[in-house]
Amino acid sequence: MTCKLSLATLSDAARTAAIPSYERASLNAGIMHFGVGNFHRAHQAIYLDDLFNHGVDHDWAIVGAGVLPADAAMREKLAAQDFLTTVVEQDNNKTAARVTAPMIDILPVGDPAAIIARLADPEIRIVSLTITEGGYFIDASGTFNPAHPAIAADGQNPGAPKTVFGLIVAGLKARKDKGIGPFTVMSCDNIPHNGVVTANAVIGTAALSDAALADWIRANVAFPNAMVDRITPATGQREIDFLRDNFGIEDNWPVYCEEFKQWVLEDKFTAGRPALEKVGVTFVPDVTPYEHMKIRILNGGHAAIAYPAALMDIYFVHDAMEDPLIRAFLAKLEKDEIIPIVPPVPNTSLTDYFALIEHRLLNPKIADTIPRLAQDGSNRQPKFILPSTLDNLRQSRDVIGLALVSALWCRYFAGKTDSGKDIVFNDASAERLHAAALKAKDDPSAFLAFDDIFGEVAKSDLFRRRFAHALKTLWEKGTRETLQLYLDDKLAM
Repeated sequence: MTCKLSLATLSDAARTAAIPSYERASLNAGIMHFGVGNFHRAHQAIYLDDLFNHGVDHDWAIVGAGVLPADAAMREKLAAQDFLTTVVEQDNNKTAARVTAPMIDILPVGDPAAIIARLADPEIRIVSLTITEGGYFIDASGTFNPAHPAIAADGQNPGAPKTVFGLIVAGLKARKDKGIGPFTVMSCDNIPHNGVVTANAVIGTAALSDAALADWIRANVAFPNAMVDRITPATGQREIDFLRDNFGIEDNWPVYCEEFKQWVLEDKFTAGRPALEKVGVTFVPDVTPYEHMKIRILNGGHAAIAYPAALMDIYFVHDAMEDPLIRAFLAKLEKDEIIPIVPPVPNTSLTDYFALIEHRLLNPKIADTIPRLAQDGSNRQPKFILPSTLDNLRQSRDVIGLALVSALWCRYFAGKTDSGKDIVFNDASAERLHAAALKAKDDPSAFLAFDDIFGEVAKSDLFRRRFAHALKTLWEKGTRETLQLYLDDKLAM
């Protein structure tokens, strides 16, 4: 017997899944969230669901918003089930489902007036974002680009914005004009200093049309930095069917995730915040050590294994980690070139943290995929890999492994695996990367010419030499033998 998920069928869902202990009718909006995807529903929304189950802070419910076609599709799927989400948490030894209900609405996509009006509502005190690393209009150095066509268009027409940042600026302007205090803007994306990045985008967008408004935002709006972590694969028909067949719940778009989750957040809020410390959020004065640890060791590890696994025709992350060569490659890379340049983290062993990462990546139930890790490399490499490369170079340390990671990424963008299978790219810069990767077979410098990606790293003679040799070896000997040469300390020339 199955039940179609809705508020009316929660008692039926309770036969196999945990359900909220609070009444949905008791909730009032306090947060507007841009980018209602899987990670948000498995992370921020889970913490709020936990808090609401404690019987407190019911005036911090979520109203969703978005600007992309995918946001409209998500709104349609969730609206059909009263904005409920089934979250399936999976560890090696257990699988458990819970229905969450902290979201009370998602605004129509393509209606900026409705979004701006809600942003101007005094009950909205936090605006949060999960818009992916590529959504912030920044270059390799993390600098906001106000000349981007989408941002420039919002600057020319601030009353009818089409980007997230244009909408936030319009909402803040409406509040300022009405004498309403501003909201906090809280990024939940995997970007170093995501609060600073978000502040630059919001203030930079405002400055294009209203310098006084930009100054007011700078002086009055809080942009806390955060470190967020939970492995959350994409949802497909397989996951929908599994939930129906094993839990009897028909959910239009359930979320699957690992049991582990972490959120470290700077305690800087303009208009109050929910008591998230009651449900495991760590509030700190400076999130920098935690974000360095996570972005470089975990996200950098993701980027490191994605491309050798793809070139070796491996589809699932746990299968990649079960391959002795890939697992040993990651361990050596982390030990030699990543962990040594991660600053100390309070009360944390970085070696133990990496051991936890290995355990998480080996979880077969998550069924996280190599294509997911390999996507959007033009935005992820400058954030997750190249900062470690640059720090090593600045400390006169070698970068044999990190240069190999960059070479593997280049070899991947040549378009075929080692066995000759076509690679399907998922990257906004795929066309230019593919063209450059093909040229790089004979002229490695062609791939390093992208200043917006490689920046200062590409100016290093040592890096260029290591990259060129690694790429040549990949073409001549293949991925598996190249990894073995690296493990045997025979890759350097």
